[in-house]
Amino acid sequence: MSGRDIPLWITCLAFISANLGAQEVLGMAANGAKYGLYTLHFYWLGAALAMIFLGIYMMPFYYGSKARSVPEYLKLRFDEKTRTFNALTFAAMTVFSSGVSLYALAMLMEVILGWNFDLSIWLAAGVVLVYTFSGGLTGAIYNEVLQFFLIILGIAPLVYIGLDKAGGIAGIVKHVDDAKLHVWKGLGSPMNNPMGVDAFSMVFGLGFVLAFGYWCTDFLVVQRAMASRNLNEAQRTPILAAFPKILMPAIVILPGIVLLALQNQFEGFSLPINANGDKDYNMVLPLLLQKLYPSGLLGLGITALIASFMSGMAGNVTAFNTVWTYDIYQTHVKKNASDRHYLLVGKAATVFGILISIVTAYVAKGFNSIMDLLQLVFSFVNAPLFATFFLGMFWKRTTGHGAFWGLMCGTMAAAISHGLSVAEGKGGWISNLHHFYSTTGQAFSIASVAFLVCTVITIGISLLTTPKLEKELVGLVYSLTPKQKTGNLSWYTNPIYLGVIVLIIVAVFNVLFY
Repeated sequence: MSGRDIPLWITCLAFISANLGAQEVLGMAANGAKYGLYTLHFYWLGAALAMIFLGIYMMPFYYGSKARSVPEYLKLRFDEKTRTFNALTFAAMTVFSSGVSLYALAMLMEVILGWNFDLSIWLAAGVVLVYTFSGGLTGAIYNEVLQFFLIILGIAPLVYIGLDKAGGIAGIVKHVDDAKLHVWKGLGSPMNNPMGVDAFSMVFGLGFVLAFGYWCTDFLVVQRAMASRNLNEAQRTPILAAFPKILMPAIVILPGIVLLALQNQFEGFSLPINANGDKDYNMVLPLLLQKLYPSGLLGLGITALIASFMSGMAGNVTAFNTVWTYDIYQTHVKKNASDRHYLLVGKAATVFGILISIVTAYVAKGFNSIMDLLQLVFSFVNAPLFATFFLGMFWKRTTGHGAFWGLMCGTMAAAISHGLSVAEGKGGWISNLHHFYSTTGQAFSIASVAFLVCTVITIGISLLTTPKLEKELVGLVYSLTPKQKTGNLSWYTNPIYLGVIVLIIVAVFNVLFY
């Protein structure tokens, strides 16, 4: 990756593949059935705008920056305590994400193979442990591209078969509740739409805080673009990837809509009830695979999902291992040990990470859409981190003390907001002061609160403490980072023109599905 010699078409595929795992396919299908077309905002409002901003504005900064990871940036820009706090919250996020993959793996084994859920949890965890220890993540970029094609080939025929059985687009319009067939109508009040959010939460909470926080600061995604041969290709990577990204709902969200249409026309498509007495929307994709695919295609679809979950879980466990071993243990517990010592600590951390993932898998079981849980976790971790990152990058006056206390207070504000509100029986562990109509609406609001609290605290404390000298901030603050000039470009190589085309397409889609 560091050689910066990967062709543009590969970096584009790798960029979009880094975000197209089985979690997204299973979770977005669940959201499609639960919330309808409002789920499209994850793509047409969140991802598209953030990917354009990343390509036009952020990639020139990253290309000239000293930092190559979030922990490295936080340490260089601020101080060690800020990096350590982020390392702890990031470690927690990785095991939650790993637990979601583990839960989905076990659920697939239970539904398709008829195995006991608890046995499936432990079996899947053991397989992932062996896979991780054997170095299964070598060549991640190529693994992700292969995974991308596997998922497309495994799921695309399902959409075609299901859509045909449902009666095409006319069948969907006729048999699906009209409230689930719009993207903006009803956002005037949380009571008027199935997602239970208002326009502010959707635009600010999802469209800005969570989307920009993910696409613009997640170095696992950004580094795919930075593998490009030059700055121009690095800028074009996320923007060109936005074209297939805005079409991806046809693969990942449409199955949920198709299921709704099939439920009103045929027997056998009802979703099971989970332990909480709610419809288990996580079962949308497994149910469709089971009912619509012949045995050969069923094997392909299940193989694609299991391979993706396995890879995703192993990636998260490995990230936990790395963060714990180097950002926490080596930095604060034992600084000058041998490589063998750190290798053993890493292996122990892998086992520990998988054991915690088993616990979080049972937490995921309590949510009727895994995407709801993931958005809640992101609101705790990514929202305050984005505020810290954003201020550190664009405001020279931001100090290490301001960043640390802002990050901590933002995370605490997220926890308190969750404790004082209830959505679908989740939260309210302090008091029930506010009721949200959905866990997604709760997550968007928590993200907004965490971002704003972190921003205010960081600015306030930074104004009262001494900032670093400008010479120390070269390559770490946007205004002090040298940017390469791309020269005169034709329209099809100009990131701005390409970004405008994406915006026009997205605007047309939003009007058509208003």
